[in-house]
Amino acid sequence: MFEKVLIANRGEIALRILRACKEMGIATVAVHSQVDRDLKHVRLADESVCVGPNPSPQSYLNIPSIIAAMEITDAQAVHPGYGFLAENADFAEQVQKSGFTFIGPDPDVIRLMGDKVSAIAAMKKAGVPTVPGSNGPLPDNGERCLAIAREIGYPVIIKAAAGGGGRGMRVVHTEAALLNAISVTRSEAEAAFGDGTVYMEKFLQNPRHVEIQVLSDGQGNAIHLGDRDCSLQRRHQKVLEEAPAPGIPDEVRSQVQESCVQACIDIGYRGAGTFEFLYEDGRFYFIEMNTRIQVEHPVTEMVTGVDLIKEQIRVCAGEKLSIRQEDISIRGHAFECRINAEDPKTFFPCPGKVNNFHTPGGLGVRVDSHLYSGYTVPANYDSMIAKIITHGEDRQEALARMRVALSELIVDGIKTNIPLQEELVRDEAFAQGGVNIHYLEKKLEL
Repeated sequence: MFEKVLIANRGEIALRILRACKEMGIATVAVHSQVDRDLKHVRLADESVCVGPNPSPQSYLNIPSIIAAMEITDAQAVHPGYGFLAENADFAEQVQKSGFTFIGPDPDVIRLMGDKVSAIAAMKKAGVPTVPGSNGPLPDNGERCLAIAREIGYPVIIKAAAGGGGRGMRVVHTEAALLNAISVTRSEAEAAFGDGTVYMEKFLQNPRHVEIQVLSDGQGNAIHLGDRDCSLQRRHQKVLEEAPAPGIPDEVRSQVQESCVQACIDIGYRGAGTFEFLYEDGRFYFIEMNTRIQVEHPVTEMVTGVDLIKEQIRVCAGEKLSIRQEDISIRGHAFECRINAEDPKTFFPCPGKVNNFHTPGGLGVRVDSHLYSGYTVPANYDSMIAKIITHGEDRQEALARMRVALSELIVDGIKTNIPLQEELVRDEAFAQGGVNIHYLEKKLEL
């Protein structure tokens, strides 16, 4: 096991990783930008290193500075959390070449799953259900592209192979608009990702976003830990998540979960990972794999009792997976509300000083947050400041606990999206379960 781990992230996920390390008896190093010197995990870490000015490219995305911090503190491994460098294959490769351990999959696996075209090919080979599409990059031949679209059937969606987070995609409803859409998406992809490769898929009209959590040790052992529904989204960004996904037949659920386990074994995956799917009319369609821990991992922890960060650290330290599939059982239901420092109506970020921060409590309530009274939320980074997670014996109890928890939560001094979350957990359609990915945006338009 590692003796010292460097945490290459900030905010609530950095604090989450620090707590797991402390429980495991692992010393911690916190890296931070100049504005983040007062973050809670920086204060609690055994050591801290400032890796640069406030802008992310000069600090949290500064690979030489982070590796230098590992060298001067004698850290043995780096945990990237999510975002920033978590899915950067070049970073993982440089960490390994410098003699350290990257707590995540091998760089080649990150590259394989980071390219949407190669990822889909790998999933098809493993038996994971995929969306009908071009089965590879679109050719430069316009007539061939038109033929592919006719075979798939309109509407179709053009996607950048290197895209993500809702960027680099365009929906096409008619043949007349196809070739221009391909050209524009290629140009945008080249500008945004440095790779103009695009591919085509059938555009599903009203799907849900359902994902499968996996753990794998890269030594031929892999398990799944159930699924999550993340369909409440705004501009492709998740707002509220739950586990398990409601209203999915057990047989359909089991088949896709087993295929994800097989895919992990086939590609030699190591660590925690998430297979993301669109689910429509009783069928799953693979869209991408996130080769890291997810923001919404707590809902899975609440229904399985498994500490995903600890397991991630163990397998990346070279240990075999200690949990078997038969050890996993889904108990009850869990929700997670993301709390952001933003105007609840305009969604503009609202950084500033938190005068008073009071967290909810009670049975089945968990709060993951780096906030404290007197802390100043900087304007430089993502606006998420807390995650409220509730668990209950069933979906109704977990949702009732979330309503109570949100009513107790106080973040005084800045605007937050708490009012929006309170509205969502009282929404009748959401309470019934199974809303699609367009539901929230349509609701906000009313």
